Amino acid sequence: MSKLKIAVIGAGSISEAHLTAYSVHPEVELIAICDLNETRAQEKAERYGAGTTYTNYMELLQNPDIEAVSICTWNHMHAKIAIAALEAGKHVLCEKPLCKTVEEALNVQKAVHDSGKVLQVGYVRRYGTNVQTLRKFVDAGQLGEIYYAKASCLRRLGNPGGWFSDSERSGGGPLIDLGVHVIDLCWYLMGKPKVKSVSGNTYRKLGNRAHIDNLSYYKAADFNAEHNDVEDLANALIRFDNGASLMVDVSFTLHARKDELTVKLYGDKGGAEIEPELQIISEQLNTIINITPQIDHPSFQFQPGFNAEIAHFVDCCRGRTETICPVEDGVEMIKILSAIYQSAAEGKEIQF
Repeated sequence: MSKLKIAVIGAGSISEAHLTAYSVHPEVELIAICDLNETRAQEKAERYGAGTTYTNYMELLQNPDIEAVSICTWNHMHAKIAIAALEAGKHVLCEKPLCKTVEEALNVQKAVHDSGKVLQVGYVRRYGTNVQTLRKFVDAGQLGEIYYAKASCLRRLGNPGGWFSDSERSGGGPLIDLGVHVIDLCWYLMGKPKVKSVSGNTYRKLGNRAHIDNLSYYKAADFNAEHNDVEDLANALIRFDNGASLMVDVSFTLHARKDELTVKLYGDKGGAEIEPELQIISEQLNTIINITPQIDHPSFQFQPGFNAEIAHFVDCCRGRTETICPVEDGVEMIKILSAIYQSAAEGKEIQF
């Protein structure tokens, strides 16, 4: 079988994870990289063996050899590029979030259905060993009915600056960047119930905090601390039509003692913690027991997660399976995120 010919659109920080995963996949040939910054595109092409570079994604999509693309651009370009790629007959792996607005999400969904091509949303944490292991326990009914979930992804110092802190390009701050991951994990493992209502809050109190000395943090490829119009912190209570609920809080910067990443699920037969490491809580013989599954990676591993995501995408493009991250999941998540921002702006609960 000939190799799947791949192009990556956007050569910023997250593209490294995609490019690395493609480079080690035996069925993939990376043939092109596109970025507005020509030097950046050429540097990545040389490093990963792509033969062609572009600065205009429409020119790339006209290349008939390209069968599939990864979209690793600023959020506000996701929908536009995804639709153009689908219309050009390409399969699409789109980094999270799917887009910025519900209207955009529905347009992408229509393009997927019209094209018949694969679109996979980049919910990479679904592919972690911890999540896939827990999914087996959930599917087997070990937790029973999951009626409550709680997730926190709190950075005390971690506003990446650049496009991440520009709401026009990003669509928001930690909620749309970090919250999308932890909300999705809970929603995915809860069985993807329909959202019923959302009540949220956002805060802009601390800014970029680039003045802090002696403590390093992740910075975007085009880091600029001067422009920052996104929230520092967001929290929300999400209610679902099956009666379940989810509480979430996320931050780029916060006066906290340390960073925090916790994802917890509670069912009527058992509970589970996904992060900081996989634990399952149950009871037997009238005794509460904590179960520690013996797996190599009880917490999410960054590059292996992307390797698994890209391997799944290749399988989907080859027609061997259907994606576990379809466009419909991207649409539902944008509905939730948009409602949290709307609730915060209007100071009231949003009903669906």
